[in-house]
Amino acid sequence: MTDMKMNRRQMLAAGAATSIALTASQSVAAEDGPASLKGKSVLITGCSSGFGYLGALLYAERGAKVFATMRNMPRPEAAKLEAAGKDGVDLTVLELDVLSDESVTKAVAEAERLNGGALDVVINNAGVGTGAPVELQDMEAMQMLFDTNVMGPQRVARAALPAMRAKKSGAIMNVSSQLGRVMIPGMGLYSSTKFALESMSEQMAYELVPHGVDVTIVQPGGFPTKIWDNGNKLTAPMLERASEERKAAYPELVAGALRDGGGSTDPMDVPRAMAAVMAMAPGKRPLRLPVHPGPKPALGINDVSAKTQVAMLGNSPFGPWIKDVNERS
Repeated sequence: MTDMKMNRRQMLAAGAATSIALTASQSVAAEDGPASLKGKSVLITGCSSGFGYLGALLYAERGAKVFATMRNMPRPEAAKLEAAGKDGVDLTVLELDVLSDESVTKAVAEAERLNGGALDVVINNAGVGTGAPVELQDMEAMQMLFDTNVMGPQRVARAALPAMRAKKSGAIMNVSSQLGRVMIPGMGLYSSTKFALESMSEQMAYELVPHGVDVTIVQPGGFPTKIWDNGNKLTAPMLERASEERKAAYPELVAGALRDGGGSTDPMDVPRAMAAVMAMAPGKRPLRLPVHPGPKPALGINDVSAKTQVAMLGNSPFGPWIKDVNERS
């Protein structure tokens, strides 16, 4: 009982310290200028639009050597990034399809060759989403969602980690979602993939402590990026494949399956917050990073999750890893 109370007190202090540390890092950036990423190499997936596209430009502007990746090259988005790379920033566009082992291995190897060694930061940003109830999400849709949102980050991490481990440094940043902690009816299996990504990432965070590699799970709320339009392009044919009997069972959810979401928030909030974490000292980066100017429902769940992990395993042989990740300040 005494040990459990001690853990609770420690966790409350640690949670506050982590919050203070993140706020402090953002305050320094605000007062002394943006956090510098000079000397860091960053590989990002899904850079054709959204957080990936904006992040690639931001990190390069802040001094990072950026490897912006996307599939289906050549394409106009790649040309735009390449043009930006000619304006005094170090930005290279590489083809990478997170659905292909061969493509991932080739792109990561090329980035490491150009970098002269292990990457400092890998951002698994590529992702897709579909609407409609779970019953209407057939096996084709389910396979695509899990292959992109879960297996994709695993492919990229497996390709980059050997060099990171050998160097005893590095950071993996996996872009999840508020919907990796809470659910909204009608979002189908999107939350399922993000819940899976959350657990896989947290597991990696513990296992990589002795190798000096940090893992941060980014939890954006709703932002007006192309994920909504891209999701509609995937949802529409899925609804066409669904039987009328199944659709009739969920009239309201089917009617709202095609979405125009994201609100009027600023998508740059996400890469800015990620840049602040990248600039933090190794071993101090938070496990989870909720980002949204409005409500952050993941905060309470994150806090309970951290306390539970420490209470369950804090005094076990895994205790040092668990505490290192959950009690960072």
